[in-house]
Amino acid sequence: MEVGLALGSNMGDRLARLREARSRLLALPGVMLLAQSPVYDTDPVGVPEEFSALPFLNAVLILECRMQPPELHGHTMRIELEMGRARAAEKNAPRRIDIDFIYAGRLRVDTPELVVPHPRWAGRRFVLAPLASVRPELIIPGQSRTVSEVLRSLRDPARAREFARDW
Repeated sequence: MEVGLALGSNMGDRLARLREARSRLLALPGVMLLAQSPVYDTDPVGVPEEFSALPFLNAVLILECRMQPPELHGHTMRIELEMGRARAAEKNAPRRIDIDFIYAGRLRVDTPELVVPHPRWAGRRFVLAPLASVRPELIIPGQSRTVSEVLRSLRDPARAREFARDW
C-alpha cells in the first residue's frame, strides 16, 4: 500500500535528523521509497510564543509498505523515541523529529493512537507544499480536491520555502 509520511524537525541539525529518520524508515522490512519531496524551510505553526523563532525543516516521503498502518505507526513512534523525541506536555513544543501519517492508500483509520488521513493535513502549508511536489494529483480519502487544488486554496500565511532538493 502507498503511504505518505510527513517528517519535521526544528531542533539541532534539522537536515541530518530528516536524513536519519528517512534511513531508519527505509531500513524497515517491507518498506520501499517511491518518492521524496524536497526539504522545505517552514514557519512554525501553532507554537507557543517562546518557540516561534525555531523554524522547521519539513519533507514528505511516499513509501510502498507491506505493513498495515498501526504496525508502521508503532515503528514511527519507536524511531522518534530513539532519535530523542520527547513527548512534551506542552502542545507543539520543539522537536528533534516528528513523523506523521498523511495517508495510507484509500484506508481510513480512527483509533486513540492513530488517525489516517491526518485530520489537519489540508490546513498545513508545511505538509501541502512538500506533498504537492510529489503527488500533486492525489485525492486523499475524505477530500474531493487534489492536493494541488487544496494547496492553491490555502489561506494559511505561513511560509514554506524550498531548502534542499537533493537530500
